[in-house]
Amino acid sequence: MSQIRIGILGGGYMGKAHSVAMSAVGAVFNTGLRPRLEMICASSPESAERYRAAYGFHRSTHDWRTLVKDPEVDAIVIATPQEIHRDIAEAALALGKPVFCEKPMGASIDDSAAMVAAAEASGVANMVGFNYIRTPASQFARQMIADGEIGDITWFRGEHTEDFYADPETPASWRTEGMANGTMGDLAPHMINAALALIGPITRVMGSYETVHKSRPGGRVTNDDHGQMMCRFENGAMGHMYFSRIATGRKMGYAYDISGTKGAIRFDQEDQNAIWLYRAEGREAERGFRKILTGPAHPDYEPFCQGPGHGTGYQDQIIIEARDFLRAIETGAPVWPTFRDGYEVNRVIAATLASADSGIWTDIRDF
Repeated sequence: MSQIRIGILGGGYMGKAHSVAMSAVGAVFNTGLRPRLEMICASSPESAERYRAAYGFHRSTHDWRTLVKDPEVDAIVIATPQEIHRDIAEAALALGKPVFCEKPMGASIDDSAAMVAAAEASGVANMVGFNYIRTPASQFARQMIADGEIGDITWFRGEHTEDFYADPETPASWRTEGMANGTMGDLAPHMINAALALIGPITRVMGSYETVHKSRPGGRVTNDDHGQMMCRFENGAMGHMYFSRIATGRKMGYAYDISGTKGAIRFDQEDQNAIWLYRAEGREAERGFRKILTGPAHPDYEPFCQGPGHGTGYQDQIIIEARDFLRAIETGAPVWPTFRDGYEVNRVIAATLASADSGIWTDIRDF
């Protein structure tokens, strides 16, 4: 086993999740590389020191350049607002340091294209944080689809719906400023990534989006509350996706329905340890969806728990991501999803926004 010294930029929601993941991943997966929490960066010296003490880092800083340039930091995790993803990634990759970047990659498609170019020029490990697709249930769904268990795919319906802005009296914040922080920039990438992972490339989209609550206490809203898209996949399947931060009652509505010629699959992240499977076989009177509880027989479950049905949680998805990132660094082989995979998600988003503005079907190849 070899030690690898980790620097994490951002100490809030995702910064904490990645800090905990790097602390736990060696024990959970017996990784060849064992992370050491070397340095954490936050927006002020006080908050950086607070996170350092809370999470167990050796050092802290409030300047991301200091962290990236430090010779004692071997690999970088970016968990900051997306406006500075590109600058951080380019600086780290230029120094030959592997980079894990939370989605979305940058604040624009130009940012993500530049990050891909920097990553591929550097030749070092690079990954994007799409954690939800890593649940044992969704990994199992991906395996079944790839193995033809439900036949040729004909239809995909996906959603990423939450209600953290359903109340119009919830104050304005950075999340209500700029399209990169709106629903299409923030929530849509997760489900689009799922669609690409489960079904394959998307060729055409027809989109729309809307700002329902145009002002909130503290300021005007300059981005979208919800949006939707129809799409056509390269394999011929039809699809529809809906994204919302005002979906009253939905807390983690990352859900999909997939129809095939021999069966169907349903999944909902609010019940993340179960998947529903329908097989078009047997007597009609006995057909129906059956609930499958995840357990040690499903991908990446057993390292966390040996008991079927006991379940994994949100933090475990981040630990799986950490394992994958370390594996990419150790082996030198790309591990999905790379920066290029993240860029493909952003291409779909850019095409959807353009379609919404033009009112016509739009080809992904134009972006």
